[in-house]
Amino acid sequence: MVVFLGLPLAVYVVFVISPFVQAAYYSMTDWSGFSASMNFIGVDNYVKLVHNDTFMKALGNNIILVIVLPIVTIILSLILATLVTVGGSSRGQIKGLKNSSFYRVVSFFPYVIPAIIIGIMWTQIYDPSNGLVNGILTGMGFDEFKSFPWLGDERTAMIATMFVIVWGFIGFYMVLFVAAIKGIPAELFEAARIDGAGRVRTLVSITIPLIRDNIQTAYVYMGILALDAFVYMQVMNSGGGPNNSTLVMSQQLFSTAFTKNQFGYSSAMGVVLAAVTLAFSGLVFLVNRLTGGKDDVR
Repeated sequence: MVVFLGLPLAVYVVFVISPFVQAAYYSMTDWSGFSASMNFIGVDNYVKLVHNDTFMKALGNNIILVIVLPIVTIILSLILATLVTVGGSSRGQIKGLKNSSFYRVVSFFPYVIPAIIIGIMWTQIYDPSNGLVNGILTGMGFDEFKSFPWLGDERTAMIATMFVIVWGFIGFYMVLFVAAIKGIPAELFEAARIDGAGRVRTLVSITIPLIRDNIQTAYVYMGILALDAFVYMQVMNSGGGPNNSTLVMSQQLFSTAFTKNQFGYSSAMGVVLAAVTLAFSGLVFLVNRLTGGKDDVR
């Protein structure tokens, strides 16, 4: 066993663990990224981060994303998955809505589009002058939205961007939950129907507890995406949006490293981002363990 585990473990250490250790070391230097020399400065970069209002704003935006995006995406995906699997007629065989296979295929389309294409496409849709959104709203009589800058207004920039991310991933997680729900014995749903349980009660008491591990996995992956979100934010608001309202840590890290040539300082940002991501994942697993798992069916 040791022989078989040795090579994979060595590869993991070299290509995963080693870069993390290297980044942690660089974060305690003043390395510019383009010189062989660097001076060890300890935790000075981390102290600077605490007093960096722009980075703290980016951290706050990431926290907003990690709270809102997973919850909204998973709730909508779970509802859609329930509708296309067990949300059909309340009589006869347990099945989804009519033409549910068509809905699954259509909802999955956005996920197969590269993130950068989605960002460019929605930037055009949100365009103040010729965008589809303003065109539809003004056509419906809402003249106040004529030339409204969805991505250029501090009040709407983050909301508009989050909508795009949810739109891009809701189909993928719906398919994930569909597969999980299909693994639940139909007899459980039939028994709930006989006992008079409604759709909401069935969802809360049977479906969610039995696919809890899948929901946990989806929440972690969606949370990691929210803590990054570099492609969407960079394409739709490369400058961080009005008053940095859509700026995220990965954007600030990128500009610090490749625009200001402060690789040591940007490495500190990367370490903070990695620490926040690990803390988030650990918190999700802890909450799931404390609140129970498949034994919650009742």
